[in-house]
Amino acid sequence: MKLIDRISSKPARPERIIQFGEGGFLRGFFDWMLQRLCDGDEYNGSVVVVQPIEKGKIDILNRQNGLYTHFIRGVEGVESGIIDVISRCINPYQDYLGYLALADNPDFRIIVSNTTEAGIEYRPDDKPTDSPPKSFPAKLTALLYRRFQNGLNGFIILPCELIERNGGKLKEIVLNYASDWQLGGDFTEWINNQNHFCNTLVDRIVTGYPKDENLNLGYVDDMVNTSEYFHLWVIEGDKQLANELPFERVGLNVIWTHNLEPYRTRKVRILNGAHTAMVPYALLRGLDTVKSCMDNPEMLKFVKGCIYDEIIPTLDLPHEQLTEYAESVLKRFSNPYINHYLSSIALNSVSKFKVRVLPSILEYIKKTRKIPQNLIMSFGKLIKFYKTGLPNDSPDIISFMKSASVAQILANTTLWEQDLTFIKEEVSRYAD
Repeated sequence: MKLIDRISSKPARPERIIQFGEGGFLRGFFDWMLQRLCDGDEYNGSVVVVQPIEKGKIDILNRQNGLYTHFIRGVEGVESGIIDVISRCINPYQDYLGYLALADNPDFRIIVSNTTEAGIEYRPDDKPTDSPPKSFPAKLTALLYRRFQNGLNGFIILPCELIERNGGKLKEIVLNYASDWQLGGDFTEWINNQNHFCNTLVDRIVTGYPKDENLNLGYVDDMVNTSEYFHLWVIEGDKQLANELPFERVGLNVIWTHNLEPYRTRKVRILNGAHTAMVPYALLRGLDTVKSCMDNPEMLKFVKGCIYDEIIPTLDLPHEQLTEYAESVLKRFSNPYINHYLSSIALNSVSKFKVRVLPSILEYIKKTRKIPQNLIMSFGKLIKFYKTGLPNDSPDIISFMKSASVAQILANTTLWEQDLTFIKEEVSRYAD
């Protein structure tokens, strides 16, 4: 069979976007969005992909002329298309000068990254003379300095790494390198005044290459990518910047806001909170995947009770937005193409419960002066799971949870950062 680049031609578009990361997520999230923009005649530009670490997949992408097939699959159905917005890929470990030369092109305006949560890190051993420096922020600093030396405008920088305040953290590290490398006050001022480091929140499950499936493409594509239908990108920044990537004109779920925290809280409390609340209870009942919970009438009723009756009333966004998001979450949980194992979600359940579920319990009690029965049940089942099930956590936490009484567990301020014995009677009902 022919390679994908022999059966599909790629339009000529100017290079306008630099993308750090060639992995499945950005290709199934940002590049897919950009394809929608280009197909809708709302944007004319292509992406140059930079491989952020020494070993990656850009050789495969280059061999396919940057082309790959993307499948979207869920309860809504299945659709696919060829993504053709990547013009070329650069490995800075093999062509560092070619990487730095990207800074010479005034057409580049957007920088997007997904270098994993560990990618936005400060490495004091990175030096300006390295070819290249190891960390992503150091590579970015070198690129920005070359841009500054050229006397060109800065960038809109959109990091997609899953850390809080990702744009602010990235900017902080870049400024550290600018200081460490003694690049001068004018460069620091240029970073601050000519560049937009936006905090972002991304939400889409991208499942990558479907290894055990025969997709019957009719051509060879070694970079096939798959994702769910749902997508959300919340970008904290000046809304005027949205005009440069007008995603809303093609119906994409991209929100520009002055404050993304309510959206982060919504995701953590509803999506992640529902996961964490259901897992111990479901495992104790012998269920194994998120979808199996959605197919179980009793578990589905429990999850809906958690979300609609007890979590949503504690959140500040408009009720319609919250219920729409909740409906999308339940639809995602039911996706037949994703095997999300409860045992994987159960990792470090105590710390997850503190962040994802406990705030909803406490806020519900504060607002209504009542006990949220479903979420309290989830707390009791969490304790019971650690005592009788197969928890996956640090040995110290597992040992304590197995041996301590419910009262001792709730009084442990190291675990919860507060004394929770005031709900001992209600939690004990489900833990014993």
